[in-house]
Amino acid sequence: MRAQSSATTASTIAVSARTADPAASADRRSGTLQAALGVTAFSLTFPATAWGLEGFGPWSLVAVRSVLAAVIAGGCLLALRVPVPHRRHWAGLAVVAAGVVLGFPLLTTLALRTSTTAHAAVVVGLLPLTTALLSALRMGHRPSRTFWGAALAGAAAVVAFTVQQSGGALTAADLYLFAALLVYAAGYTEGGRLARVMPGWQVIGWALVLCLPLSVPAAALALSYEPVRLTGHAVAGLLWVAAGSQFLGLVVWYRGMAAIGIPKASQLQLAQPLLTLVWSVLLLGEHLTVAAPLTAAAVLVCIAVTQRARG
Repeated sequence: MRAQSSATTASTIAVSARTADPAASADRRSGTLQAALGVTAFSLTFPATAWGLEGFGPWSLVAVRSVLAAVIAGGCLLALRVPVPHRRHWAGLAVVAAGVVLGFPLLTTLALRTSTTAHAAVVVGLLPLTTALLSALRMGHRPSRTFWGAALAGAAAVVAFTVQQSGGALTAADLYLFAALLVYAAGYTEGGRLARVMPGWQVIGWALVLCLPLSVPAAALALSYEPVRLTGHAVAGLLWVAAGSQFLGLVVWYRGMAAIGIPKASQLQLAQPLLTLVWSVLLLGEHLTVAAPLTAAAVLVCIAVTQRARG
């Protein structure tokens, strides 16, 4: 009787494991897809910013995009009657706001006044590795050696390609870009942590709302000092960085990070610089070398390895 009971228990456990696996696999696929959609949205940020700078000053563009994104996010929060986050979460939301809502947009916009999108992609290519490092320090993640090896190889491939694209020269804009890299990685990491206790869209939504006391007066002041020329490119660029990059892209990105983990999700961003270069050709008329498809293939291999490696 005892042997039969043990066999029944073992069978039940096996069936439960088989039943759970498809659900977990579906969650991972959904998380990967959402993170990939976020990366696609982010890859358009630099070209859209370049468009926006055709009609807005850098300070106006950053402040107005923050206000517009906060209006969208605040409207969603009000419509769905989302309760105010607990006091213990506001410090983390402040980090997200400082890094993702204010720091990165301002620093990269200032850099793009003199830097091309290809040159800016040098630093963006390092973002996955920086995010994984900060995640390990902040949240105790310990990815495997295989994961780190593939991540470093992918980052090296992206950096080599983008540096070659920019002629190998560094500019003063790199100071802005390296600072943007650090603050954005910090915001990503903290946002990914918060997305485990509240929906990802609420993380970025509350971070945007938190910035309104700064972004509204900043927008009014910047618009009064910087000339504005409303062109089709300028308006389209502003709308994309506000709605696409600043809100919708971050919504799916944080949901993806919560589902598959910060280190693995961050490695999907290895493809972001290459996507940005493609958009730069289509939208800005920039030219690519024959190294682009070779680098793309190397990056895709690295992404596949990091997604399979166990942390």
